Amino acid sequence: MRITKRKNLTLGQKQELFELWNMEYPVNLQYKHVSELEDYLNKLEDQNHILLFDEKEKIKGWYCDFIRDNERWFLTILNAEIQGRKFGTQFIELAKEVNDELNGWVINTNNYFKANGEVYPSPIKFYIKKGFKILDKTELKTDKIRAIKVQWSKSGNHNGS
Repeated sequence: MRITKRKNLTLGQKQELFELWNMEYPVNLQYKHVSELEDYLNKLEDQNHILLFDEKEKIKGWYCDFIRDNERWFLTILNAEIQGRKFGTQFIELAKEVNDELNGWVINTNNYFKANGEVYPSPIKFYIKKGFKILDKTELKTDKIRAIKVQWSKSGNHNGS
């Protein structure tokens, strides 16, 4: 596996990320066309991407941080085949090296399903282990999804792991 950092994505990478997004995120968040993912990305300021490639140069993981509402936000997706192998930890540690704060929306229930019919497992325990504060009073409620805010900061009261 190979990790690389990028400011911009190629069209081919966007296509692979579109497929990864639709495969691993809840079906409620799926895009119908890669252009919808591009539209989403085009709204994000100051993007930083970390891509995880397998030996065949296929993207197996994606981390992106960006500015939204004057805060540094992030998203991350790992192919289910490689979850539990510390790649998510590597993404978060690389992000912590260059950011003072990270904010994200995290689904905190197991009530959503992936495209293959499997339960989308909440990653909330992962973020707690990585030193994120759970801001469960700050909720995202849409017709598609419900999530809570997680936040990590260098100046926060946690172990920074």
